[in-house]
Amino acid sequence: MELLEAILLGLIQGLTEFLPVSSSGHLELGKAILGYTPQEGLLFTVMLHLATALATLIVFRAQVAEILKGLFSFTWNEQTQYSLKIIASMVPAALVGVFFETELSALFDGSVLFVGWMLLVTAALLAYADRAQSGEHKIGARQAVIIGIAQAIAILPGISRSGATIATALLLRTDKSQAAQFSFLMVVPLILGKVAKDLMEGTLTEVSMDWTPIVAGGIAAFVSGWWACTWMVQLVRKSKLTYFAWYCAIAGATAITVGTLVA
Repeated sequence: MELLEAILLGLIQGLTEFLPVSSSGHLELGKAILGYTPQEGLLFTVMLHLATALATLIVFRAQVAEILKGLFSFTWNEQTQYSLKIIASMVPAALVGVFFETELSALFDGSVLFVGWMLLVTAALLAYADRAQSGEHKIGARQAVIIGIAQAIAILPGISRSGATIATALLLRTDKSQAAQFSFLMVVPLILGKVAKDLMEGTLTEVSMDWTPIVAGGIAAFVSGWWACTWMVQLVRKSKLTYFAWYCAIAGATAITVGTLVA
């Protein structure tokens, strides 16, 4: 893997993890174009996801500190309830990951055509959610589970995780700032859990490659992710999802056209 290519993919991951355009879809397209092997893609993708998880924790450091403070007070408080909602939202994606890991892995093979169709689904969802009436509801247990189901569906490459979860929260009439914050925080435990699982199974330690481009890509993902996360929170408040719907539609149509021609 070349250094500049790693940095480019890191920038793509950092931007698309938070912008509702599907980070997994863009990474699969990028790896297909650059011709990475599955093992290279696995280790590199894990590093990029770790970097964006760290960016999320930095952006929402005040909220994370409050949550941790509430948890370690060992009392039933608002922070404890919020943590339980995040855990509830993780259950659907965790179940899908455990029982359909093999089937999901087969989808992450640079399938440009599949990614293209899923990007069109993302475009339709964003366009519909952007027209939803604004709400002021807080996220309750029921909403957390529904948003979690959306996150589970977004495991598919081309379905934007942030787009699916934020759009679902908005359709549930959730406060816009709450929708963005919950969407970004709920994925952090899943990322850390997936990395821990791969480490315990030895999946990552079996891969041998130069760490310089991996680290460089991680730094690029962290910096761009920090910026994109901050910007996305502001965009959700202003109901600007339609712009990303158009982007996903164009990217999806292009991917389908290219995938059809090379099939």
